[in-house]
Formats: sequence, C-alpha cells, structure tokens
Amino acid sequence: MDRRIQKSRQAIMDAFMKLMSEQDFEKITINKIAEEANVNRGTVYLHFADKYDLRDQCTDAHLNELIRNCMPEEKGQLTSKAALLRTFEYLQRHASFYSIMLTSRGNPIFRNRMEEVLQQSLSEHLDSIGLNRTLYKDITVQFLVSAGVGLLEWWITRSMPYPASVMVEQFWQLLERVQLQVPDEGDRKA
Repeated sequence: MDRRIQKSRQAIMDAFMKLMSEQDFEKITINKIAEEANVNRGTVYLHFADKYDLRDQCTDAHLNELIRNCMPEEKGQLTSKAALLRTFEYLQRHASFYSIMLTSRGNPIFRNRMEEVLQQSLSEHLDSIGLNRTLYKDITVQFLVSAGVGLLEWWITRSMPYPASVMVEQFWQLLERVQLQVPDEGDRKA
C-alpha cells in the first residue's frame, strides 16, 4: 500500500479513536472523523464504507494482533506463561485503544467481538492439541474466554492496577487450580 494511503488511513483511524474517547459512538459522524483526521469526507469513504466498517476494521486489526501475541509458541500447549505475559504486555502497550473500546458507553460490540475472536482461536487451538476426554470443548472454551476477557477487561478499565507480570502470575495460579494448563518446563522438574 502506498505510504500516503497508509498515512491517510491511519489518520482516519486515529481520529476515530480520539472521537471515541470523547463521545458515544452513535454521536460520531463521518464529517467529524474527516475533520479530526484533516481529510475530506470522500477520503474516509475511500477507506471505509461507513463508521461501522471503520469501527469493525479497527477492532479486527487490534484483535488479530492480540491473538498473534496470545497463542503459545509451542504446539501442544493450551496456555503458557510466556504467551500470557506477551498478551498482557501487548495490552499494556495498547491500553488506550482497549480502554476506549471497553468503556465506550452503549457499545458492547467490541467486547462481544473480542469474545468471538478468542472463542474461535481457542477452539481451533484445542482442536490442534486435543482435549482431555472428561472436558467438553464448548464448556472449556466458554470458561477460558469468559475468565480471560473478564480479567483483561477488569485490568484495563481499572487503569492496570497491577503490573503485567503480577496479572500473569495470578491468572496462572488460577489456571493451575482448575488444572487447565500444561506445566512450564521448570514446573515439570519439581
């Protein structure tokens, strides 16, 4: 993609996020986005069908990157401390986006989309590693997604009251209690 096109697209997305931090999604118009991005209205429509498409593309771009950071590097693992730490660190670096999207009044679409993307990714991952026969896949996926998204949302919306490393350690201990993770190498030796 041409640099000027990328720059315009990014300016539009940044303008949209700034407006989302200031007002409800329903009050945002294409005119306001264009004005904030310092582009004309037609430029916005060259990149996005409407404000809903803009919101969806912003959401999908961030969530896809989150998934890439979230999944364990090693096949056969459901979770790993390293993957969880990468996830929390990613969220910390992009806290403004997630905070805006999770706290937007009247816009539960982001949280729902986040759950949907994580459910699909986790379900595919469980298919690739197999699952203990005593656990039903749909229940396991729902449990992990609800716990994970709820914890992430709590952490982000409360301005990250604990460092990422503490969050990972606490989440890991909770997963150990329900025995859903594969022990790290160091844990196997004990």
